[in-house]
Amino acid sequence: MSAPFRERLRRGDRLVGTLLGLPSPELAEIAADAGFDWLFIDMEHGALEARDVLRMVQAVREPAACLVRIPETSEMWIKKALDTGAAGIIVPHVNGAEDAARAVHWSKYPPEGGRSVGFSRANRYGVRFRENVGTANAETVVVAQVEHIDGVRAIEAILAVPGVDAVFIGPYDLSASLNKTGRLEEREVQDAIRAVAAACARARIPVGIFSGGAAGALQAIEAGYTLICVGVDSGLYAEAAAGIVRALKPRNP
Repeated sequence: MSAPFRERLRRGDRLVGTLLGLPSPELAEIAADAGFDWLFIDMEHGALEARDVLRMVQAVREPAACLVRIPETSEMWIKKALDTGAAGIIVPHVNGAEDAARAVHWSKYPPEGGRSVGFSRANRYGVRFRENVGTANAETVVVAQVEHIDGVRAIEAILAVPGVDAVFIGPYDLSASLNKTGRLEEREVQDAIRAVAAACARARIPVGIFSGGAAGALQAIEAGYTLICVGVDSGLYAEAAAGIVRALKPRNP
């Protein structure tokens, strides 16, 4: 049996995942069976409701883990995500220590936090209630997503918040906050990305990043990133479908 995902994350294992934004348990199951270490289930930009997330988490077998990106940092969304039995949450738009502390607070049961208690899939609908409450604080993952220049400037304070297990860099929104939307190659964007990665290295906090393809992911791994997200479900399907059409459909019928 593999170690809990939080343990693997914090010890610096290389963890490769992919982003799922379509409400499909089947795609989640396929991705897990393909060998991804984790799945980035996206409630912020994906067309996912709480029930969709529940079904997707139910479809995934260990050792693959599900991290749910919530739409916003609120008690309700954190509670709904964690009640599905997901391994943890990715918190968007963490721009300061207050954002990070609020996310940790609502992710942990008392006395470490303020997470409310209820029967849910996470505790097998009450059957494993005591077991779950006894282990959840130690096993629940909280990832702070830094995707704005304000978050870059506050990175040291964010990393100092107890309970932040990792930082995930959102390069596209970060570029937008610098008025260079989508121009990731610009020096100012790259400098901001490197500043976050360097701060994480100093604090010995795992750092992750998104890449559209394997080539970029390999570069990230070489640079020391350990929480890697590669590709998006819709994009992977579109690319595969277009490749088949290009190979089989005559160019000049």
